[in-house]
Amino acid sequence: MTILEDASELIEVLNLESIEKNIFRGINHDIGAHHVFGGQVLSQSLDAAILTVPEDRHVHSMHAYFILPGDLNHPIVYIVDEVRDGGSFSTRRVRAVQHGKDIFITAISFQLVQDGFDHQVEIPDVPPPDTLSSDQELMEEFGHQLPPSIRRFFRPRPIEFRPVDPGNFVKPQSQKPLRHVWFRAKGAVENKQTVHERLLAYASDYNLLTTAIQPHQHEISNHRIQIASIDHAMWFHRDFRIDEWLLYTIDSPSAGNARGFTRGSIFRQDGTLVASVVQEGLLRKKKPV
Repeated sequence: MTILEDASELIEVLNLESIEKNIFRGINHDIGAHHVFGGQVLSQSLDAAILTVPEDRHVHSMHAYFILPGDLNHPIVYIVDEVRDGGSFSTRRVRAVQHGKDIFITAISFQLVQDGFDHQVEIPDVPPPDTLSSDQELMEEFGHQLPPSIRRFFRPRPIEFRPVDPGNFVKPQSQKPLRHVWFRAKGAVENKQTVHERLLAYASDYNLLTTAIQPHQHEISNHRIQIASIDHAMWFHRDFRIDEWLLYTIDSPSAGNARGFTRGSIFRQDGTLVASVVQEGLLRKKKPV
């Protein structure tokens, strides 16, 4: 599969083909995993829902479950159920289907723009992105220290990530489950908020479960691990541009019973909180082969 290097190429892959009313088909792209990237399915399911709601209603939340690994070699069919269009809110259910089985389901809510109370938490005090190296640059410098199972994910990508603490990227020892990462899409993105929202849904699946691994990194060299997203929830608070720098602040309050729980806040560089994310995923030691 073609490696995507900028946002325009990513959008072209993420765009859906309409098959008939409320049924769409999407193609896949490979980020280095053996299955479809969860961010791709999040983004395409959001696109499917957007295509069925009035243009004056904007996404404010989505709640999703990953059920089966997606097959990279077959397209995904998205089926939208128009649950309700109320006076202020619209609700959609979306199923992602491959080989006759649901591999992913989500409920997505849309709302009219309305006046209300307004407050937010403050952005963390971290170095700005122009003082930091990208993960690609760090990979070139330190990649030889990482296992092949990790190195395969570091290839040219349409989203650029700049970790605030490069030590989190390479240290094999235990670390606190906290991470700050600046990111933005490579290249200009059209001035349409729904496109920026779809790309943010895509990017939101990066860096979460790897944060939950940080307290256990000293064990990774001794054990093969299985990592997979189980569920993912996301709230869109305020407008943003994904081709401008955003800060992803992620922590993992808990891990247990082969699951890791993570949560993230996404800020514009001016300190505005634009989205919140919560994800739980499988973190399981594999048996020696």
